[in-house]
Amino acid sequence: MSPSPETQVHVETRRRLAEATARATHQAWRGIDRHNIYGSWLGMLGGVLAIVSGGQLAAAQSTNLWLAELLGADPERPDADQIDPASLVGVDGAGRLLASVLMAPMWTALRLVAQGKPVAQAMASGQALLDAVVRTAIADTGRAADQIGMAARRDVTTYVRVPESGACSRCVILAGTRARGVSTAFLRHPNCHCGMEPVTKDHRPEPFDGKDLYDRMSAAQRRKTFGEAGVKAIDAGADLAQVVNARRGMSSATVFGRELQVTSEGATSRGIAGKRLKDLQKEPGRRYRVSRTPRLMPEEIFRLADDREHAIRLLRQHSFIV
Repeated sequence: MSPSPETQVHVETRRRLAEATARATHQAWRGIDRHNIYGSWLGMLGGVLAIVSGGQLAAAQSTNLWLAELLGADPERPDADQIDPASLVGVDGAGRLLASVLMAPMWTALRLVAQGKPVAQAMASGQALLDAVVRTAIADTGRAADQIGMAARRDVTTYVRVPESGACSRCVILAGTRARGVSTAFLRHPNCHCGMEPVTKDHRPEPFDGKDLYDRMSAAQRRKTFGEAGVKAIDAGADLAQVVNARRGMSSATVFGRELQVTSEGATSRGIAGKRLKDLQKEPGRRYRVSRTPRLMPEEIFRLADDREHAIRLLRQHSFIV
């Protein structure tokens, strides 16, 4: 199962637009006078702003064509409800002026130089931030246009999340999830290029989820996204979301004289792991009781297990297999 071909093309085309826009700004960044970073970047800012604004406009303009191709024309929608792509240009996803946000890479480079870092390192850090700012601005503008376009159509009731190619592990486990309504905020992180597909009475995307996406990945893509131990756990039957979410609370703990990789994620009385590990106790500042038995990470389980069956028992005990 997968999203519609039209939406996949829409998401990937916008991702490529963000990449192309970022590459164009790289050329300007490489032209900075390293002896006058502030003045040099200030002189280039107008041109860079024009490049990024152009990318934002192109991202927003693609929405109407995509929706028309996917859902057909909407003759009942009044002209007043048409998207105005230009209204989304010049600000980032948080509503900040794009010109101000584009100053951040320069300030980052200057701060690192002031801290005594090599100029080359400072400039590389500034370029990395510039890249993230530009890509995120294009993606956020496009998603905002998509959501406005869907909200303006009375027949659209909600949307499902469509991951970009090469999506991170957290976006993979959210693939195919359905929002509560068309106005539900889209969860994203910097550099996230995932998109959405509308749901109407007549257009219902085929059900798909992160496991469908995982099954279509190559071995190299799986290792890159989930890590070696994560892939082993998933292939052994572990739940995709449990493997990914466990890393949020990952830390080291000394157990019986050995340092182990453990996680606090899901180890409360409300979590699956907490209920299976038991030995729950109340801790100061915590709302729910927490298991005193460390929840092992998949890496540790595979390192400690005697064989495959032992590994599966541990994966189940620590709730990676639900």
